[in-house]
Amino acid sequence: MLSTVQARWLAFALSVLAAGLAPVVAAPAKPEIHSGAALVIDHNGNRLYGKNATEIRPIASITKLMMAMVVLDAELPMDDRITITEADRDRLRYSSSRLRIGEATLSREDLLRVALMSSDNRAAAALGRTTFADGTPRFVEAMNEKAAALGMRNSTFADASGLDAGNQSTAEDLVRLIHAASRYPFIREVTSTGAFTAHPFETRGPLEYRNTNPLVRDARWNVELSKTGYIHEAGRCLVMQAVIEDRRLYIVLLNAQGKLTPMADSQRLRDWLRTAADPLTASVNNQ
Repeated sequence: MLSTVQARWLAFALSVLAAGLAPVVAAPAKPEIHSGAALVIDHNGNRLYGKNATEIRPIASITKLMMAMVVLDAELPMDDRITITEADRDRLRYSSSRLRIGEATLSREDLLRVALMSSDNRAAAALGRTTFADGTPRFVEAMNEKAAALGMRNSTFADASGLDAGNQSTAEDLVRLIHAASRYPFIREVTSTGAFTAHPFETRGPLEYRNTNPLVRDARWNVELSKTGYIHEAGRCLVMQAVIEDRRLYIVLLNAQGKLTPMADSQRLRDWLRTAADPLTASVNNQ
């Protein structure tokens, strides 16, 4: 025999089932993002996640997305051969490159592939040096003109590679950069490809390059555009255009301290967005 209290609870439960009401499920907790700044916006402009999104920070090799757009806008022959020279050597941070000075020669197209996919700084410097008759200074001017045209009001560009800490932006401005870069099929294709083989030498073998973002090789991800970046002042950076739960998203992660932190933050954001019944109701404001 049921007690009076038990009978009442049973009657209540049956009434809920009869009414077709689902049990109340708590919304998933907001993910703990370790990057210093983060922003996730969907293709319709809905802000799903934000952290320090208006702070101006160095962006390292995220700069190369702007570099690529300026090169492509110049509409020069993509099969032109460009040789790496002493002028392309990094004398600011002395970063390494397998493109040997005076020996490596690649087409403009392949230099773009190497610069975007594996973030090679000599490739970016060579493109900045050879796009305009006035060389790198004019190229940097064009980068800043492009930024202004895109409405990137809090962004400044100082070189073609991102080695200069004067390349600065905000997470909000970088969403504009991702959106603009995604309109270039070449940039989408190169930055979402896992690997590439270059042939820069006449007497040496080919060079194998891999995308610096391992998520493009992860079958669980649908990455449409991607770029990583790192210098000491910027920390580890990652920007992506990716599709999650049939929604195209712009993801910006800046100033992470661990090498794999932006990827781990991306996974945390992805898991959160996939489990949230309505990410718009779980979104957060800038901090």
